[in-house]
Amino acid sequence: MLIRTLLSLSTILFLTILASAPFASDKVPLRAQDRVEIENLMWEYIQALDSHNAGAFIAKFTPDGRFSSGEAEAKGREALKKMVMDAWAKMAGDTKEGDKKKPHMYHIVTNPHIVFIDEEHARYYAYWMGVFETGEIVSAGREVNELVRVNDRWMISLRDVAPDD
Repeated sequence: MLIRTLLSLSTILFLTILASAPFASDKVPLRAQDRVEIENLMWEYIQALDSHNAGAFIAKFTPDGRFSSGEAEAKGREALKKMVMDAWAKMAGDTKEGDKKKPHMYHIVTNPHIVFIDEEHARYYAYWMGVFETGEIVSAGREVNELVRVNDRWMISLRDVAPDD
């Protein structure tokens, strides 16, 4: 009998807490949707980078978007396109007929963390690695991305893969 009474009281308490919980507000579902959209943006960015799709790559940035890596920076879609095309050409190198094909590089992103600045701005933190398909890790670091909502779509305004902070 005591157990049944405690169980009933626990259930009533749980339902009372649930009904008054802050996640009942309208903002939480929107934030959850924003998180999904940002995760998709960053997934599509990496896919464009690793599949060498320059059009899809630059489409993830705002028109005045920037990519920063230490002292090197590209600003605007044309500069971003040139930067990524030059990087892909350099990785391909000068292979002669009969040479073994160079291994493909993949980017691995871990420990993503999203912070909302306001309704239209967010910051995406993560760690990254550049890995050849052979398993060789050739680069690693952390990133801080400034994201902005443009026409109801999240986009990258700044991608910094070597932040100072």
